[in-house]
Amino acid sequence: MTDGPAHAHAMDGPAPLPHDLLWLADPAAFVAGHAAGALPAWASAAWLAQAPLVVRRARAGADGRIPVGLRGATRAQRHAAWLPAAQVARAVTPRMIARQARWHDHPRRAALPALAALARAAPVLDAMQVDWGVTGSVGFSLASGLDLLHEGSDLDLLVTAAAPLAPHAERMLAALLGDPRLDIQVGTPRGAFALRERARTGGRVLLKTADGPVMCDDPWLAPAARPRAP
Repeated sequence: MTDGPAHAHAMDGPAPLPHDLLWLADPAAFVAGHAAGALPAWASAAWLAQAPLVVRRARAGADGRIPVGLRGATRAQRHAAWLPAAQVARAVTPRMIARQARWHDHPRRAALPALAALARAAPVLDAMQVDWGVTGSVGFSLASGLDLLHEGSDLDLLVTAAAPLAPHAERMLAALLGDPRLDIQVGTPRGAFALRERARTGGRVLLKTADGPVMCDDPWLAPAARPRAP
């Protein structure tokens, strides 16, 4: 599955979606636009010139700013921020990362269990003809070229389904979860849920929405209002 350069998609179309990766047009201006101490020390202009920002699941700001998360070189280096839309130079979606299939050429593919898991899962997902993509640390590394993966890295996948999955398709996807290193999130028009949780409960899941998490029996229907905290 190849589809041209992963960086050939500029943010000039639809609004970015959760898990999309966005590169800054002017990293120095982005850093300078935050008050002293507002960004962690590792989030330097030099780092952000290489590392994309990850779109968070939240509503856009009133001024159109995009909710994003900054990722550093380690798992502990995470920071939430807001990105002016004019700062987006280019974008890569999880689906684009899957279509690029760059894990085949990764220099450490034989040593990284997460990439081995991806190589096994990809043909199954392609054969199912589902809309799928790569997220998390694996997607970040494959899209950016920053090799931050290690032997303990997990594999996070996103399956986008506008309508409920057929029972046999859901069972085929759930079978992939036999690999404990692999997790699948299913994106619906209402939010996203963990397939592993749905396989365990038989239906009821915690749906992540732009307004926060809600419990629901059908993640393709509009969720009820979240219960008030006691």
